Order: sequence, then C-alpha cells, then structure tokens
Amino acid sequence: MTIVPSCGTQLMHLLRAYGVDTVFGMPGVHTLEAYRGIEAAGIRHVGVRHEQGAGFMADGYARISGKPGVCLLISGPGVTNAATPIGQAYSDSQPMLVLSSVAATEDLGMGRGRLHEITDQARVTEPLTAFSAVAHSPAQLRELVARAFAVFASQRPRPVHISIPLDVLKMPDPAAPRRRQVPAAARPDPAAVEAAAGLLRDARRPLIIAGGGSIGAAAEIVALAEAIGAAVIPTIAAKGVIPDAHPLALEATLERPLTQAFVEAADVVLAIGTELAEPDLWRDGPLALGGRLIRIDLDPAALTRDYDVDVPILGNAQSAVAMIRAALGPTGAGHGFHGTAEIAAQRARERATLTPLERKHLAVLDALRRALPPEGVVFADMTQITYTGYCYYPCPAPKRWIFPAGYGTLGFALPAAIGGQLAAPERPTVALVGDGGFLFTLQELGTAVELKLPLAIVLWNNDSLAQIRDGMTARGIPTIGVNQRNPDYLKLAEAFGCRTARPDGLAAFEHSLAEAFAAEGPTVIELREDASFLP
Repeated sequence: MTIVPSCGTQLMHLLRAYGVDTVFGMPGVHTLEAYRGIEAAGIRHVGVRHEQGAGFMADGYARISGKPGVCLLISGPGVTNAATPIGQAYSDSQPMLVLSSVAATEDLGMGRGRLHEITDQARVTEPLTAFSAVAHSPAQLRELVARAFAVFASQRPRPVHISIPLDVLKMPDPAAPRRRQVPAAARPDPAAVEAAAGLLRDARRPLIIAGGGSIGAAAEIVALAEAIGAAVIPTIAAKGVIPDAHPLALEATLERPLTQAFVEAADVVLAIGTELAEPDLWRDGPLALGGRLIRIDLDPAALTRDYDVDVPILGNAQSAVAMIRAALGPTGAGHGFHGTAEIAAQRARERATLTPLERKHLAVLDALRRALPPEGVVFADMTQITYTGYCYYPCPAPKRWIFPAGYGTLGFALPAAIGGQLAAPERPTVALVGDGGFLFTLQELGTAVELKLPLAIVLWNNDSLAQIRDGMTARGIPTIGVNQRNPDYLKLAEAFGCRTARPDGLAAFEHSLAEAFAAEGPTVIELREDASFLP
C-alpha cells in the first residue's frame, strides 16, 4: 500500500526545492508533523533556546547568505516570542519566512481556549510582515510559499508569516513538491535613467547616499562615483558599499551635523535604497538638501515619502545604477570631487569632534579591526561602543558590519551572529554586545556551544544601560532602572561550556580574538569600560 505523505512532510521537501538548507526553530507539540520530513528533505535544523533566538538567527543567516532565513515555530507563544526579530527583519528589509502552526481549522477565531490559541494569529504579525496568511489546505500552502519567494525576489524583501492549521499539517498531500519560477524586479524606466544621468553629468558637487537596499550594487556604485567624482556616504545598513579607504568615501556619519552640512552643499544627491529615516539622521524632520534629488528604490512609497524628488526611479539598485553609468557614456563627466582633498578634510573634521568616550571606543574598535581578517564580520548590538563603531569602524566591503539600525532591538547580536556564522562558516565572526543587551538572548550561548561555533563574543561592560543613563542625566531625570546588578558573565559563560577571556591590554585583546577564531566553540571576551589600559 502506498503511504501518502502528510502536508507537514511535503512542506519540508517544498522548502528544499526553493533552495532552503537550514531551518531555525524549537519543536513543540503543534509542529511535530512538520518535523517528520526535515531529515528526509536534507534540511539542517538548528535548535534554539528561545523562539526569539530563532528569528534573529534567521535574520543573521539571511544577511550573510543573501537567501531567506526560515523559522519553524509553534502557534501562540512561539509566534509572539519571535515577534521582535520579525519586526527587526521588517524594519531592515530582510527576507525571512516564518512558518508556524495555528489552531485547527474548525477552531480558528472561535476562542475556545485551545492550547496556544490566539483568536486571529495572522493579525498579530500582519504589521510586521510583507504578508501574513493562513493556509487552509496543502494546495494553499504551496501557493503561499510561492508567493513568499516571489516577494523576496522582486519586491522589498520583508518577512512573510504563513500559519498552518493543525489539521492541515496532518492532511495527506500527494502532490510532488515543485519550485515555481519567481519574477525578477521591475526594470527601471529608461527615461528616468536618462534624466538622472543628465543631472549627474552636469553636477559639480554630486553626492551619493547609499542605503541598505544598495548592498547588491556595491561595484556599480563605486564605478559611478569614480566616473562623476561623487562623494559617497553609506548609511549604517550600507557600511562597506564603498570601501572606507576609498578616497571618495565619507564615513557612515550621516547623523552628524558636519556631514549633514556637507550633504546640504551638494548640488545633486543620488539616494539609493534608503528611507533616509530617523535612525539614519537623528534630526528633527527630513535631511536639508540644497540641490536636486534622485531616488532609486524597490519600494514605490519610498520614492515619494518626506521629500520632493526630482527623478524617482523604481527598480533594483544594481540595474538602475548600471544603467545610469552606461547613459553617462564612456568618460562619465568632468566635474565633481575628482580631486579628493576636500573629502579627506571633511573626514578629518568629523573625527576631530569625537568625545573622550568615543576615542576609548575607537581604541577597542581599531584593535578589533587589526585582529579580524578582511572577510570577517561583526554583528553589533545596541550599545554605546557600537554607536561609535557604525560610524567609524573601517569596512572594506559590504556585510562586514551588521547592526539592527531600524527597529533597534537589544539582544540581536549573539543569535544573529550564530545565523551568520552558519551561513558562512569560513568567515571569522564577532558578536559585539553590551552588558544590558547580552542578557536578552544570552541563553543562545547554549546553541553556539552545541554547534561548536568559533564565535568571538566581545562583551563591553559598563554595568549599566549607559546610553539611557546618560540621557536621563542630561535631562535632569533621576537615573532609575539603568544601573542594574550584573552577574559574573565569565562564570555564566563557562557554565554553558564557553571559553572565556578578560584581556589586560589591547594586544592581549587581539590575541584573545585570534584564539577565539581558531577554537572549537564560542569564546566570551569581557572588556570593561573602566579598564586601566584604555585611553
């Protein structure tokens, strides 16, 4: 007798057909049927200690691999536990496929008090996703998975959540899993491209602002900048799109007044794949522009939001920038910052404004840069040293500094670094965390130990939520709830099975990093802000 596989089993084979090789999750009573097919489909399952960890790992995996990260979660608390990383991926435009169980079809919306019940689970994640839907049959599930991968390939790549009722997971599904062809992003309008080229051809102070949506166009952006002599400012999400050592590159200092004044002096600004949002600018209101504005984006709403745009270009950044460069002709243009002394002077002026605390951060960040090979990657959490780092840590290429800029959640770095390391095990990987944020997802040390990942986890410890504490002090507010009592982090790490280090100097810190990258398992390296060896 032929045994017909279940929908849950076939789902795993369907994911494999779409190129999925890794799924992050925690088994639960409601997802058992989905686990039946994982091994047979040739998919690696990464077991986490908390569903929030699954979401952040999928995010980190997506950022490094360029493929959608996939989570498998139970209904109810599994979904709500993962809501924060889903929100982070949404804010930072990362492709994430969240698959979860949900109450049986006859129980949907009935409020019967079933285990893990949410009366309308899809609405919980709807504001955090490109779409959130319930698959009422195996055929619907195949349709929704195809739709998700179409979104990832052709639109702004945001998370998708598909809920699968318990009875649907168990249904027989004889259909052979098959990948559908997905559409490419729309080709930019040639007339808009020609108009943009015309503005850039005549510009005398052209400037490119490269956002997270420009990462795939790094080579094209550098070629365009060199052709027209454009200064390039990456946002936090685009660090490395132009190497920091390039003479046309400004550092990721768009939030700082001197850089904003430099932008205002440009006669043409080309903004690529960026919302120019509050976490990019940290100012009241939009960025002041003294010249014409060209915008390139996959999201139509971004092309009209907040700014009067002279030339909006809807489409993929790589295609659009390449088409603009071709429209300029073989010589590009004769204007712009081809003499780069002004850009070097601008960078020097910015660095001259650093505070003593920021200079202390830079001493550590420079040591980290020396110890980390060029292909190495830093996953940064929300903490003061990383706020200095996203401006001034040198990156030679994209995907070398990963920071939760938009949603700004604590606890991102450790699980995201685990996902990133799994996506590219040959790349040395660092999680740079503060003492407050470390506690949000510290339990995922267990996952890193279990996987024997050579992660370097650099803990910057100042025994406080220092950024909030300093903000309270500046406003004359009592410092309530920001001077927490911390555990002995190194003993805690050792209890998980981690290696540990507390360097007594910057040279020792670099040595600890080198040892961590060669270890069989993670290493927690603690640096105290009040260490005597720091300037």
